Amino acid sequence: MAIANEDVDKLLVRSEAPHGIVFEIVEGDRGALEKLLPEVRSAIAAIRVRFPQTEFAVVSHGREEFALQTKYRAEHAAVHRQVQSLVADEVPVHVCETHAGWYGVSAEDFPDYVNVAPTGPGQIRLYQDLGYELIVIE
Repeated sequence: MAIANEDVDKLLVRSEAPHGIVFEIVEGDRGALEKLLPEVRSAIAAIRVRFPQTEFAVVSHGREEFALQTKYRAEHAAVHRQVQSLVADEVPVHVCETHAGWYGVSAEDFPDYVNVAPTGPGQIRLYQDLGYELIVIE
């Protein structure tokens, strides 16, 4: 799979707008969202300039999703602010309930602005079924 910047660059030279883009994040590092969410925001901004009607979503389903728990709001304040900003900008952010459950974390452990999907891969497939294209953020 190409890195996100290559995928975004290829998308930006197309003549036809994508209906939607779903960004997938799967990392082994709880702190990965601090680096990756700004990349997502930058990609969204670039795509919106070229294709303003495109819809977006983010699905996080690796260890990085745990930074989004309510109890880590202070420790990962910048990440929580970025997610709240994305959601306010009509970009839903999803985490994987199944993955969280493997570590004893439940849907109730995430704040209201984080959408807890039954599974991350299933949520991505739902978006793809709606015509969204997948971009993996690495």
